[in-house]
Amino acid sequence: LHEKAGLKFVEVFVDTPLEVCEERDVKGLYKKARAGQIKGFTGVDSAYEPPSNPDVRVKASEFIVDECVNQIVLHLMELGVVPSTAVRSVKELFVQENQLEAAKAEAEALPCMEINKLDTQWVQVLSEGWATPLNGFMREREYLQCQHFGCLLDGGVTNQSVPIVLPVCTEDKERLKDCTAFTLKYEGKNIAIIRDPEFYAHNKEERCCRQFGTSNKGQPYVKMIYESGDWLVGGDLSVLERITWNDGLDEYRLTPLELRAEFRRLGADAVFAFQLRNPIHNGHALLMADTKRRLIDKGYKKPTLLLHPLGGWTKDDDVPLPNRIEQHKAILEEGVLDPESTVLAIFPSPMMYAGPTEVLTMAPGLTQLEIVPFRVAAYNTKLKCMDFYNPEKKEDFEFISGTKMRKLAREGQYPPDGFMAPKAWKKR
Repeated sequence: LHEKAGLKFVEVFVDTPLEVCEERDVKGLYKKARAGQIKGFTGVDSAYEPPSNPDVRVKASEFIVDECVNQIVLHLMELGVVPSTAVRSVKELFVQENQLEAAKAEAEALPCMEINKLDTQWVQVLSEGWATPLNGFMREREYLQCQHFGCLLDGGVTNQSVPIVLPVCTEDKERLKDCTAFTLKYEGKNIAIIRDPEFYAHNKEERCCRQFGTSNKGQPYVKMIYESGDWLVGGDLSVLERITWNDGLDEYRLTPLELRAEFRRLGADAVFAFQLRNPIHNGHALLMADTKRRLIDKGYKKPTLLLHPLGGWTKDDDVPLPNRIEQHKAILEEGVLDPESTVLAIFPSPMMYAGPTEVLTMAPGLTQLEIVPFRVAAYNTKLKCMDFYNPEKKEDFEFISGTKMRKLAREGQYPPDGFMAPKAWKKR
């Protein structure tokens, strides 16, 4: 019947031991069958014949529900029934272990191009799967989709509002334009192979105006764009090994897959994230506590916070990453945030200072958005603590921006009592 209708038929074997089925028994049917109240019950008093050649075998006793569903949806994606964006998978770009030696030998033999620290940070973002579904630095088709539509359109729609591109100078472009592959080096070390490269013009003014709304070189990332190469190169990346910085902070650089595993270990049934580039003050903590309360009110039992400080390039007057990590740890030690339900991990992306345009890229898989009224936290001068701003009592509130907070720190001054945990301020 399905063949006549032109429909694909998929046989799925939910391969689950009988004892697990009985343990779950959400409707109590196995219990009734064991008591003789239900006759001819499969697995109890009626034989079960497993399929001999199923299209998909799901071991439901070994994986959580989402992983079982993804396994089925992946198969449907391979058949072309559903788009690639239906699968919440992570696409890492690392060379498989059994191919690593050959890839390293290939990288050594290929022509090479030296890249800088900023480019290497983007290699890290791509290789760890933060920019799924990208296979590497954007080719021109992907770049134009990103610039004009703020998303990737091939194989479904994925948020990607800022381009992830590799600038190249004219000399390197001319030297490598006929190569089918070449090696990317950082500080003399082979880190990746870029395959089937495509070179195209780096239209810097248009890129900046679309991404930042300005081409003013006073904007720090705009300045770096104008100082970079006049060409862009896109292509598939084969990354030879995980990017590490050996700065004492690599233990906090968890990949998306590692984070998922950690949330499973903690038993999290909801995850909420707070991504920031500043030290945490009590206003931030108030917002995070309020988010957790909202999730509990919705019925979640163990909402878990992903505290996600940005770990790539930031402008010179921002607080350095090592200081911020120490400050975040002090916040957890002081109990301002619950250490039992918080995962502190570094987000490896550079900061672009592109406002809402950049924010959209931080949630590439977002398909639905619940618009929540933004509650502004400010310092309540009467209560001497951070509080939600009340415009009817505006004279009781003082706004302490990140810029002002950094200025106080540079000048060796202290913020008002209740603004930040004292131990955390000392770690600023």
